[in-house]
Parts: sequence; structure tokens; C-alpha cells
Amino acid sequence: METAPDEGGSGTPPELRFLKALVTALAATMILGLITIIGLLVTRLPGKAPARPALPASIALPAGVTAEAVTMGRGWVAVVTGGNEIRVFDAETGALLQTVRITRP
Repeated sequence: METAPDEGGSGTPPELRFLKALVTALAATMILGLITIIGLLVTRLPGKAPARPALPASIALPAGVTAEAVTMGRGWVAVVTGGNEIRVFDAETGALLQTVRITRP
């Protein structure tokens, strides 16, 4: 008469015990890896969006002048025009601070 396999592990073949240990180690590694990834995401991602730069309500360009590029610095906004000029405006008021003519050699 056949007896049922022992559930205590004494009658389990060594290969099956080894496989069970490998699966348990893999599960533990995956859980630790997931916790590590979540922890890194929580600590590395910024909590708040960066502050946006202050911009004037409007910038007035002379008639016929087109803007090709805009860049910002601390307290100023520069507009590169199609007429080879850079016009620098105050970031808060929109007042023209400086005009730089671009000359090509």
C-alpha cells in the first residue's frame, strides 16, 4: 500500500527543496527591489513644481518687427528680432532696457 508523501519536507526530493529555496529567494529579491525603486522615486522626484519666472503682461515691439526667439534671465527678457537686433526688456514692467545690434563679420 502506498503512503502519501510527507508534507514536512523529509520525504521531499533535494531538487524540489532547492527549487523551493530559489523561488523564495527570487520572491524576496523582487520585493526588496520594488521597495527600493519606490523609495528612490519618492526621495528623488521633486515634491513641488519649480517656480515659473516672472513675465511682464505684454512686451511691445515696433511695427514691422517680428520676434524670432525669446530668452529669460533674472529680471530681464530678451527678444531676438528678425532685423538682427536683441531687445532686452525688464521682466516685471516690460520696459525696454537695452537694444543690441547684431553685426556679422
